[in-house]
Amino acid sequence: MGGDGSENSLLNQMLTNTQSFVEKAAQLILDSNYTCAFTGAGISAESGIPPFRGEGGLWSKYNPEVLEMNFFFAHPLASWTVIKEIFYNFFTGVSPNHAHLALADWEHKGYLQSLITQNIDQLHFKAGNKEVYSFHGNSSQLICISCHQSVEATPNLLSVLPPLCNICGCVLKPDFIFFGEGIPEEAYRQSVKAAQKSQLFFIIGTSGEVSPANQIPVIAKESGAVIIEINKDKSLYTNRISDFFIQGKAGDILPEINQFILQTKAKTL
Repeated sequence: MGGDGSENSLLNQMLTNTQSFVEKAAQLILDSNYTCAFTGAGISAESGIPPFRGEGGLWSKYNPEVLEMNFFFAHPLASWTVIKEIFYNFFTGVSPNHAHLALADWEHKGYLQSLITQNIDQLHFKAGNKEVYSFHGNSSQLICISCHQSVEATPNLLSVLPPLCNICGCVLKPDFIFFGEGIPEEAYRQSVKAAQKSQLFFIIGTSGEVSPANQIPVIAKESGAVIIEINKDKSLYTNRISDFFIQGKAGDILPEINQFILQTKAKTL
């Protein structure tokens, strides 16, 4: 029985700390002049999109070589068959979750100035965010590998694989980065600038394992931002740069922070 009491005490302490950190996060948001959110696969996983890595990840079911440029050039049909199945057939039916909607609400109310995402699923845009920097590109546009024309990835265009450019006839490629490709220059520049400007910086649903994206929160920390991390499990950031670690699902925690924002503002009226 002593062991059970110890475990219950620890659980209660964790819950108390979580609530305290959620309240603190709400106050920090209200006090911040520039807040940025940095999101990863974890936030999309709550909408049903599996991560690429780890147990049950997409690369445990598909060969990642389909996203290697050399393979894509040599076998465009084989690449596109898998790409369409993963990124278009499946992504089409996925909707933003409570975490996406909370972040969009923060932007609309002026609490969130920018959002950097490693995800290519467009769920932040679907939720209503406007100031989004897509660090790894996006799945909504296709780029010609020859003339570099950009076109929307419509169902009609993807009905015949591989999709071809209507100007030069060459193969179209999704406008997200493949293995070995560089980060989109404008997205990188805007992400670094946002990190440097941040007074408050949220890390949401990312382990910090993917480089160079994992350096963006470090830049924010080195520039003086308070770092709030929201993750189901501890990450490479937790004991390194995070000032507050709130453990749990973003879809549960962000709406909780919203409630405390509303309560705090009500007290000042």
